[in-house]
Amino acid sequence: MPLKKLTLKAGINKEITRYSAENGWYDCDKIRFRQQFPEKIGGWQRISQNSFQGVCRSLWAWLTLSNQKLVAVGTNLKFYLELGGTYYDITPLRASTTNSTTFAATNGSTTLTVTDSSHGAKVDDFVTFSSAVSLGGAITATVLNIEYQIVTVPSVNTYTVTASVAANASDSGNGGSATDSAYQISPGPAVPVPLGGWGAGAWSDGTWGNGGTSTVSLRTWSQSNFGQDLIFGPKQGPIYYWTADDTVTTRGVLLSSLSGASDVPTVQNLILISDINRFVFCFGANTIGTSTQDPMLIRWSDQEDATNWTPSAINQAGSLRLSRGSEIISARQARQAVNIWTDTAMYSLQYVGGQVVWGAQLIGENTSIISNKAVAYANGASYWMGKDKFYTSDGSIVQTLKCDLLRHVFTDLNKLQVDQIFAGTNEEYHEIWWFYCSDDSTTIDKYVIYNHQDKIWYHGTMARTAWLDSGMRDFPFAATYNSNIVNHEEGIDDNETGTTTAINAHITSGEFDTNDGDRFTLVTRVLPDMNFEGSTADAPTASLTLLPLQDSGSGYNSPASEGGNSTGAVVRSATAPVEKYTSQLDMRVRGRQMSIKIESTTTGVQWQLGSPRLDMRVDGRR
Repeated sequence: MPLKKLTLKAGINKEITRYSAENGWYDCDKIRFRQQFPEKIGGWQRISQNSFQGVCRSLWAWLTLSNQKLVAVGTNLKFYLELGGTYYDITPLRASTTNSTTFAATNGSTTLTVTDSSHGAKVDDFVTFSSAVSLGGAITATVLNIEYQIVTVPSVNTYTVTASVAANASDSGNGGSATDSAYQISPGPAVPVPLGGWGAGAWSDGTWGNGGTSTVSLRTWSQSNFGQDLIFGPKQGPIYYWTADDTVTTRGVLLSSLSGASDVPTVQNLILISDINRFVFCFGANTIGTSTQDPMLIRWSDQEDATNWTPSAINQAGSLRLSRGSEIISARQARQAVNIWTDTAMYSLQYVGGQVVWGAQLIGENTSIISNKAVAYANGASYWMGKDKFYTSDGSIVQTLKCDLLRHVFTDLNKLQVDQIFAGTNEEYHEIWWFYCSDDSTTIDKYVIYNHQDKIWYHGTMARTAWLDSGMRDFPFAATYNSNIVNHEEGIDDNETGTTTAINAHITSGEFDTNDGDRFTLVTRVLPDMNFEGSTADAPTASLTLLPLQDSGSGYNSPASEGGNSTGAVVRSATAPVEKYTSQLDMRVRGRQMSIKIESTTTGVQWQLGSPRLDMRVDGRR
C-alpha cells in the first residue's frame, strides 16, 4: 500500500465522539495551532525573584510622564505597584491613631496583645506601628516598629499580633506612650466563600425550616490610569487615588479626600475611565446624597475632573440607571463606546454631549456573563463567557460563539467558584484565553482558548489568577499562585519559580480509519514530519505514539503493539544545511482505527507537527 499521509484539521473538537473526529484532533494540553498545524506553546519566565502577598486578581499597565513602566497589582490582601520587578505596597489606610497604642507580652510567648481603643480592626488586617520603645527585653523597638497582620481580635479595644521573637522575663513595659498605629483597609477573601443557614441568602430563600444560601465574594479590584495617575478600588468599596507625582512607596488615598472633591461615590462595584473623553465611571454606585448602593446605577465624573461628581449646568457629571437586569456585572472600553454587561443584557454606552452627556443603547437581551472579568476585547469585538455558552459582539449585535469545547468546559466547572473566572488576550497568536476552576477544584487549574482568526478552540491545564496583554510590556504577563508575575511567550520552558522545568505538552487525534474500517491494518513504520525550531536542547526530542483500536467502541488495544513498538522518539540531530531528525520509526501496530499522539516532556524542546505518514498493509478482517 502507498504511505498514508495524515493531515488533520486544526482545533480540538469534543462536542462529537472520538471516531466522528477522525479528521481532526480530540485532546491536548499546552498546544496551539499555527497555520492549521499544532505546536507546543511558548514558555514563561518570572520577572524577578520578588513576590507579593495574597492572590492577585487584577493587573493594569501604564506609562508615567517620567517614563516609568508601572503595573498595578491588586490582591485579596493588598494593592501594589510593580516597577522593575519590585512590588511596592500602596494599600490605602483605613485609620490612624496617635499616642494611643500599648503592648503587653508574656514570657516565652511570641504573642503580643495590643490595646488601642475602638481600633475597628478585623482578623487578618494589617497594621504598622511607629515610635514604640522596647518592652525591656527581647521585644525591642526594632521588633515592634514594623508591619503586622492581626491574628485575633478579643475585643473592640484589643487585638493580638505575632512577634518575630519570643518575649522574656524583662519584657514588662508597654511600648511607651507615643506609639502610633496605621491601619490598612481590610483584606478580602481569596476565593468566594459559600454561606448557608439563617441569615444567608435573600428573604424567602431556601425551604421551610432551612436557611438560604449565598456567597461572600472574593476580593477583586478595578483600576485605570487617569493620565499618569491611578484610580482604583475594590468591589463594594470606595475609590482611591495615587498620583505619579509621589513615589511608588506612597500609599493611595481616598479620592474624596482630594481638594475640591464633590459627591464622589462612596461605594462601587466597578471603575472605568473612558480613554478619549476622560470621564471616570462607577458602575453599581451609591446615589448622590445617600449611602445606598444601586447595582444598576452608572455615575460619571465631570470631564477631565476625577473629583467633581456633582451634576450641574456648567459641567458634564451625571448618572444613568439601566433597566434590563438586576446588576451590572462588567464593563469594558471599546473603540468608540463603553460596553456594559448586566446579568441579562448588553449595552453600549456612547458619548452624546449636551445635558444627557452619555446615552445607553441596548445591544442584546437574554444573555449572561459568568463573572466580572470573563470578557476580553480583541480585533474590534468583545468575547465573553456566559453561564452556559460563549458570546461575541462587535458593538451592534450579540451573537452566540460556536464552541467545539462547550460540553468539555461547562460540565467540568466549579459553579461555586465562577467569580474567579477571567479572560485575557494573546494578540500575537490571535487568542482569547479563559481561565477557570474545574469541578473539583477551588483554585484555577484549567484554561480554554478561542483563536478568533482561525475560529478554532483548544484547551489545557494551567494555574493563573490574572492576565494582561499590554503594549506597555514586551510579553503578555500573568499572576501565579506563587505570588509573582511571569512573562508568557518568553523562552520555551516553565521558569515560574526560578528553577527551569519542562512544559509537558501533548496532542491526540480523533480515531481515524486505517483502511475502509472493515479490515485490520498493520502499521510497520511511521515517517515523522516535524520541526524543532526554537529548541535550546542539543538533541530536542518528542515522542510519537500510535493508539490502535479493533473498532470505535473497543477501547485502545492492550498491549498496543504486537511484538514490536507503538511509540518512538523523534530526535533532532542537525540544523544545517536543513533540519535533520529521526526519519522513520519502526512500529508494529494493528487495528481498524487508530489515534496518533505527540508529546514532549523535557526542557529545551519546542516543536511543530506537520503531516506524518504511515506505512501499512491490510491484515485481515479479524
